[in-house]
Amino acid sequence: MATKITVTALVNAHIEKVWDNWTKPQHITKWNFAVDDWQCPKAENDLKVGGKYFARMETKDNSFGFDFEAIYDVVNEKKEFIYTMSDGRKATTIFESNGSETNVTTTFDAETENPVEMQQEGWQMILNNFKKYAETN
Repeated sequence: MATKITVTALVNAHIEKVWDNWTKPQHITKWNFAVDDWQCPKAENDLKVGGKYFARMETKDNSFGFDFEAIYDVVNEKKEFIYTMSDGRKATTIFESNGSETNVTTTFDAETENPVEMQQEGWQMILNNFKKYAETN
């Protein structure tokens, strides 16, 4: 059984804006990286059960990169989605509206190549980057 990791952020924005910023490719490419020397030059998102999520993540100097791919298992608009990553791991992201704020929580299966703490830190940094983008765009 895989170790579960959870990251969360309270975003100072309405659920509609948070959902759009999280799910639309033109926004995903602006926030989907952990640190400033990385980028997400391409994203695709077919947001439906059986639909595919794709994001290219790479260093700005193109010295390293990878494709992140997943297939949606569950999609409840403006509430949650669950997907299975290409390596078989699962992730669930929940959006909880509180008026002008939205809590975003992602729980995912850890992979076995990197320490759990490193994975949690990386995913939290991406979520923090999302929060910053959603609150200022």
